Amino acid sequence: MMASKLQNILSRVQKRTTPSIKERRRILMLAEKLRKRVEKAANRAGLNVNVRVEGSIAKDTWLKEAPDIDIFMQVPPNTPREAFGTTYLAIAKKATKGAEQIERFAEHPYLEAFLDGTRVNIVPCYRVREGEWKSATDRTPFHTDYVKPLLNEKLCGETRLLKQFMKGTGVYGAEIKTGGFSGYLCELLVLFYGSFSKVLKAAGNWKPGTFIDLEGYYGGREKERGLIFEEPLVIVDPVDKGRNAAAAVRRERLDEFIAASRAFFKNPSVKFFYPPETKPASSKKLLQAIRNRGTSLVFIQFGEVKAVPDILWGQLYRSQRSLRKLVKQYHFRVIQDSVWSDEKTLNVFLIEVESRLLPPLMTHLGPPLEKRAECEKFLKKHVSSAKTLSGPRLEEGRWVVEVKRKYTDVVALLTDRLKDRGGRNAGVARLVSQILAKDFKIMIDEEILFTYSRNRDFARFLTEYIRGKPKWLA
Repeated sequence: MMASKLQNILSRVQKRTTPSIKERRRILMLAEKLRKRVEKAANRAGLNVNVRVEGSIAKDTWLKEAPDIDIFMQVPPNTPREAFGTTYLAIAKKATKGAEQIERFAEHPYLEAFLDGTRVNIVPCYRVREGEWKSATDRTPFHTDYVKPLLNEKLCGETRLLKQFMKGTGVYGAEIKTGGFSGYLCELLVLFYGSFSKVLKAAGNWKPGTFIDLEGYYGGREKERGLIFEEPLVIVDPVDKGRNAAAAVRRERLDEFIAASRAFFKNPSVKFFYPPETKPASSKKLLQAIRNRGTSLVFIQFGEVKAVPDILWGQLYRSQRSLRKLVKQYHFRVIQDSVWSDEKTLNVFLIEVESRLLPPLMTHLGPPLEKRAECEKFLKKHVSSAKTLSGPRLEEGRWVVEVKRKYTDVVALLTDRLKDRGGRNAGVARLVSQILAKDFKIMIDEEILFTYSRNRDFARFLTEYIRGKPKWLA
């Protein structure tokens, strides 16, 4: 019964993710049309460029509902890196003239455009020999050439299942915002294990230190590989034995994939692939849920950070870590924290603390009596200090003192530190601090309802935060 249910689900998903012959023809024709446009624009500019279709379109592992086209411009290795953001970005814009265009940045600039409802990435890279990488994108044509001959129609279908499962469980995408699995990783996993089901069954047993080496580069060299790779999941790039193709996968995404893989076989469901859309809770229900928590939700709201998404999210995550550390440093107990952005005009840090307010008095432990010099130093500091509210006194062989806290209100702490150069001295990332230095708003609990009621995407985020569990978990 379970086996037939599982097969039925996989058949339904495969039908939904596999493009028809007509759809394949349309996308392949569009990809070739764009490739020729880029080639023509480069030739007219007198540039020596080899233009290729790469990624899932080239390998036939693309999802029916998300046909991204990747066009790569392989340029001579002596090309200055600056030209990627000037000369070759201009070529990409010329080739997609009239389409919606967005400048993106990974290791270097590239162009995202939308033609006929299809997203297109036009990316420059160096034309190099294998192993002589000058930029991270130089490997992509070699990835295509490695994977393509090894895939057949069945394995392409299995790869689509894995990609959709990862999308549905929120672990798909190697960009900084997600920190998950790339499409290339999905292809390598299917090639290594042989099918979607085998990938999930294996993943359910993964432990920190899992090592996958398709080409057997490190056979019998366990000590050496331990010195090279430190990540909890290592998938050696078949075209670059010194690179972990899974390096971008953050630990939380890895853990979520392992847990989802286990759960899927216990209770198979289409919702692992296509989770229901989050419906924001009503303002009344949200307010009740916040009150039921009995904690304090602190929201720091600020405006646009002018940066492409990968840079923006790197800055947001770095700032989030610094703010969490700051709050903990002053003894506010952090329950959890998060960050949300529409990547345009609105950004929000969320820090949930056990209590907004702390008592003015705080116990501070001094050195044990046997450390004579340290004891003298401790006593000298605290005996006559205006900050000392009680003590010093001896407790269980060591000096103890109660001192006055510098901050008893987490809002006052954050306000002071963020008004000081936008929190730069507290570790807030540069681009974020520049915006915070100009303006920000700190809200507690129900004070966020104005933003919540006017921004549906933020409302979904906060609803999911309050629920606090993945959609696939029954």
